[in-house]
Amino acid sequence: MKSINKLFLVLLTGILFSCENQLDINTDPNSPTEITPGLALSAAQASLITVTGGDFSNLGGFYAQYHTQAPTAGQYETIDQYNMDTSYANRTWTELYAGCINDLEFVITESNKTGDTGGVLIGTALKAYTFQLLVDVFGDVPYTEALQGVNNITPKTTEGSVIYLDLIAKIDAALASYKANPVTTSIGKQDNIYESDMDQWVKFANTLKLKMYLRMAYTSLANPTKVNTLLAENDFLESDAKFSNFGTGLNQRNPFYEVQMIFLGDVNNVASNSLFEFYNINEDPRLESVFRANSAGAYLSISQGSGDTFNNLASNYSRPNIKADTPVYLLTVAESNFLQAEALIRYGGGAGAKAKYEEGVKTSFETYGLSRALATPFLATGGVYEYISGSGIEATVRQVIIQKWASLAYINNMEAYIETTRTKFPEIVTKASANYALGNRIPSEISVLSGNTVPSILYYPDNETERNPNIKQHLNLTQKVWWDKK
Repeated sequence: MKSINKLFLVLLTGILFSCENQLDINTDPNSPTEITPGLALSAAQASLITVTGGDFSNLGGFYAQYHTQAPTAGQYETIDQYNMDTSYANRTWTELYAGCINDLEFVITESNKTGDTGGVLIGTALKAYTFQLLVDVFGDVPYTEALQGVNNITPKTTEGSVIYLDLIAKIDAALASYKANPVTTSIGKQDNIYESDMDQWVKFANTLKLKMYLRMAYTSLANPTKVNTLLAENDFLESDAKFSNFGTGLNQRNPFYEVQMIFLGDVNNVASNSLFEFYNINEDPRLESVFRANSAGAYLSISQGSGDTFNNLASNYSRPNIKADTPVYLLTVAESNFLQAEALIRYGGGAGAKAKYEEGVKTSFETYGLSRALATPFLATGGVYEYISGSGIEATVRQVIIQKWASLAYINNMEAYIETTRTKFPEIVTKASANYALGNRIPSEISVLSGNTVPSILYYPDNETERNPNIKQHLNLTQKVWWDKK
């Protein structure tokens, strides 16, 4: 199946980068009778990782301030300016709706027909992951009226909070059905994430639920009871959820690598001071896992958005350390531990949070290919990452989120940006007052927004708003999604 799955990746990477697919979100690509749930799942996973590991990895890297626009290049200057137009998301929206979600709907429907409770759980969990991502970056999106084909070609949007609650309910139902009748799915190794290891998919579903509940932390829907129930069950991720079925040939490679490094020549993305100096000042060895040395073998970065002020080649600076076969991650064990740590601080009186925080840092080192033992001195008494309790919920949570931010670089850049939006950590401060050792971001030096304001949402794609009168465009990029209340 590897050759088939790589073919999907070839097609999807080409679609995402080279053209604006004109499919409507209600188009059903699953009518051919030869499509099986396994093939549809492979296609859905390829669509999802092409977006999260491609366009969204690039965008999230700018917004989380992992990288910035290189001097003497300008491909992504509008992103660094916070000045994107309404055409930015045309490809990603289409790929997630017409590609990923439609295929997952097929997986769920066909698995239900055959009583394949395992297939239903996999499809449901990934569908929830994808819809959550859409809500987190676009706000209200078509949901209850979506996927109806010709019966409704102009679906209305559903409130993000309603979508969240319904997604959790569907995950719960799929988990209950599987546990009541644990059918081993026939999808097998066509599942490129866990090869249909259902124990891992149950853990993925529980971790996703915890993430969704914590998105609600600053809203009236915050639910300590549900969170504490999940914590008591303690059935969370033990293996990174990643797509690693990449090759070294043309269009078989990691999507960020394929576009940024091969097609565009590795000239745009250079290390931002915000993350680079956090690692550098703290002597964190993850620096050399996240970034490459420059052409002279040195590690250098620039201030966010400062590339317009001087001339120099990208090769004079550190750049993302993405290789052809670098996996694309959906959820990691490190992120799971940080989620548990935050939940224990917010809803459990802090008991056990220190252990989860420290395990999060150690497993982050492992995800970057480093020994977990290297993290120990950082976490010891007096270490720069020592866990300090008793300073209030937000101050304690801040420690967790800073380490989550440091652990998501080129693992899941968009998730890092979403979490900075939710928690406001790392804080955005003026360049003159930035303390990079503690974790700070600054307004991009070429920002078109005032003060310390940064984008908190994406525009709906214009190829959707122009055809669907029920989707009203956001007024600006500073509107907030439903859970953004802090």
